[in-house]
Amino acid sequence: MSKDIRIKKGLDIRLVGEAEQVTTELSLGSVFAIRPDDFHGVIPKILAKEGTEVKAGEALFYNKSDERILFPSPVSGKISEIVRGARRKVLAIKITADGKQEYKDFGKKDVDAMSGEEVKNHLFASGCWPFVKQRPYDVIANPNQAPKAIFVSAYASAPLAPDYDYSLKGKEAELQTALTALTKLTTGKVHVSVAKSSTLSPFREMKGVELHKVSGPHPVGNVSTQIAQIDPINKGEVVWVVTPQDLVVIGELLLTGKFNVTRTIALTGSQFNKPQYVTAIAGAQIADVVKGNLDADNARIISGNVLTGTQVAEDGFLGYYDNQITAIPEGNDYELFGWNKPVFNKVSTSRALTFSWLNPKKKYDLNTNTNGEHRAFVVTGSYEEVFPLDIYPMQLLKACMYKDLDEMEGLGAYEIAPEDFALTEFICVSKQPHQKIIREGLDLMRAELG
Repeated sequence: MSKDIRIKKGLDIRLVGEAEQVTTELSLGSVFAIRPDDFHGVIPKILAKEGTEVKAGEALFYNKSDERILFPSPVSGKISEIVRGARRKVLAIKITADGKQEYKDFGKKDVDAMSGEEVKNHLFASGCWPFVKQRPYDVIANPNQAPKAIFVSAYASAPLAPDYDYSLKGKEAELQTALTALTKLTTGKVHVSVAKSSTLSPFREMKGVELHKVSGPHPVGNVSTQIAQIDPINKGEVVWVVTPQDLVVIGELLLTGKFNVTRTIALTGSQFNKPQYVTAIAGAQIADVVKGNLDADNARIISGNVLTGTQVAEDGFLGYYDNQITAIPEGNDYELFGWNKPVFNKVSTSRALTFSWLNPKKKYDLNTNTNGEHRAFVVTGSYEEVFPLDIYPMQLLKACMYKDLDEMEGLGAYEIAPEDFALTEFICVSKQPHQKIIREGLDLMRAELG
């Protein structure tokens, strides 16, 4: 039986530059890169050396803490460079792609006939295990710890987020196959959440899953919000999380034997001449994906959305898990006594001198200016207005800062991920880096508590 989820606390940030539902097939780029930093908490052990020829799906490195967890090449070609930083830390593995792609054959599988252990071993061998993440700690799932449930959020509510109903159209077979495989990995349920207003979601007819309809402002699309409403995490429990675009990769692997990380990427934001969808392979060079479409003058390019994405340059690379590139104006303009003037062109939860509340449907062309400087926390009570979880956000942030593990545990740190604090960071008058604070707190808990 499905459970509808409706939240009132949150904030929809409406920006100009929503992707038009038109998809352009891009030609294969020349250089791709896999960055170990995209896989938080992973210490890479290199398998392939510079100059090695690889096929798409062949492993480039594995996780030092569990050598079963492989990280494959997204394309076939030659490893042109292993970029290292301080203390020889691996920053990126660059691959010069072949003109015609060759895939390592993992063999077609009949998922209905597979056991849970067989599914798990196939995901290990093919390099698909990194698509399975876990709560607590928001890291790649520990395969030795069984999840009580698996969650898929098929609704993205972040600013300018891609429309899954459009980008996953025609992928029903892959999605069903992947979801069937997930049901074999847990004794609990596989929960899928879709927008209540959606009538075209490919997930509405999926079998073997618990379907939920969600409504309300962002962050209703965040999987932590859905977990808290459906099956909250208690101490000692684990849930796994898979994104819809990664389900497609897993499903295609099982149906065809190919590891194909071609994604439908949304190009969004006011700095794109034509915001739209394009096809690109994970790890593609940004310049190849945005070529001829970006107004690069005074623009900031973000792999991901404006709240949780990573700033990249044109010679940078698309994040491994990202299905969106956002480009907005760089915020290098300042105004004298700007804090003391009525504001009509910015988003705010406060009604003091800002009037965005008068026109909730208006779309804004916001830049990256934080409109203030870093300072000590100011107690305003505003965080709770945009934070739908049953958690005290400021108290948890402070507990993370002074590293009180017992207090972090008691305040609900097992339930959250850094993305859940993106909105509180956005509205923070103290300009504190909430997501960074939470990430460091979760890393400490994982190191100390396991």
